[in-house]
Amino acid sequence: MSVLLQLEFLTDSIPLLLITAGLLISLAEAIAPGANFIVVGIALLGAGLVGLALGPLASPFILGIFVLLFGAIAFYGYNEFDFYGGKGQQQTKDSRSLRGKTGVVTERVTGSEGQIKIRGGGFNPYYSARSLDEPIPEGAEVMIVDPGGGNVVTVESLEIIEADEIDRELKAGRERSNGSDSSDTTESTATREREPEFET
Repeated sequence: MSVLLQLEFLTDSIPLLLITAGLLISLAEAIAPGANFIVVGIALLGAGLVGLALGPLASPFILGIFVLLFGAIAFYGYNEFDFYGGKGQQQTKDSRSLRGKTGVVTERVTGSEGQIKIRGGGFNPYYSARSLDEPIPEGAEVMIVDPGGGNVVTVESLEIIEADEIDRELKAGRERSNGSDSSDTTESTATREREPEFET
């Protein structure tokens, strides 16, 4: 008889346990945002409230169905309404798609530590980063030169990259002008060699 009373008490308290768990998980979401717990919290909270409304008709099986139903609704709403932003932004398909993306240093980047925030990086744009050569200070603009294979990327300061591009353009311009000068010189020498010399 006491076992039946305990089972009845447990069955009656399931809605309260679901509400408590839903509130605690939702509170955890408020403390550590990032949509890690919100769907589960809403599912448990909703099923618990329905369980209280149904009273003795709320068997564990029916409450389990309501948890799944509210979970599906919460997941759909989370994806559809984009409460946390990032919807419509391109998402990275693999690490190769990170090559060439730019970002800002959030923690000083050295050869062994650092962090960047990638522009348009989606839901979690923060990546651990390593520099190629010299340390890069916080707030500097960077470009990913080697996405690696995990969540650690190799970056180079945009100042260095832009300076390299300018240097390359200047060098190419000098080579073109030197090349045209040398081709003019070669051309005039070849013309002189072809022209017969006349003595008067």
